[in-house]
Amino acid sequence: MHTIELLPDASTDRAVRGVWQALADEGLPSQSTHHHPTNRPHLTLATAETLPAEARTALAEALAALPLPLHLTGLLRFSGRVDVLAWTVRRDAALLELHETVWRILRETPNPRLSPARWVPHITLGRGRGAVWPGPDGRWLPEEATGPGALPGRWAEARSYDSTSRTTAVIGPGAP
Repeated sequence: MHTIELLPDASTDRAVRGVWQALADEGLPSQSTHHHPTNRPHLTLATAETLPAEARTALAEALAALPLPLHLTGLLRFSGRVDVLAWTVRRDAALLELHETVWRILRETPNPRLSPARWVPHITLGRGRGAVWPGPDGRWLPEEATGPGALPGRWAEARSYDSTSRTTAVIGPGAP
């Protein structure tokens, strides 16, 4: 399986990693405990079984729109087989247009939760079976993220992640 992911700028990456660390410091499920070298804050746009050359070319053209504005708002929780705590990404017009374009390029996308009609953009902060993050949502967010504007940043680059080889490759701006 391959994912297409957006990566935040360095200051947003640091802010997310700071939340990861704050969760870990309290003994709560956190992405900071995933030590694989590819683990970093990201937003998943789509998944595909394969990424043929023509799809990679089309994705690179679509992702040439980067950088794009990024706004992290509040926290949200997903419940299911695995519980997730995430930082919500505001759905602005540029992000929605890019997501729909990537979705169209990867027509066979097998994950219906990532379809434009159902997609909930977010950056995962922690996950686990039966995980609980007690207390008020804002307690782990940095002070600069608590106002009405939340935390602004930029989507700086994009990558694909191959779950079989557990490797990444830059797509779009910055690609070799």
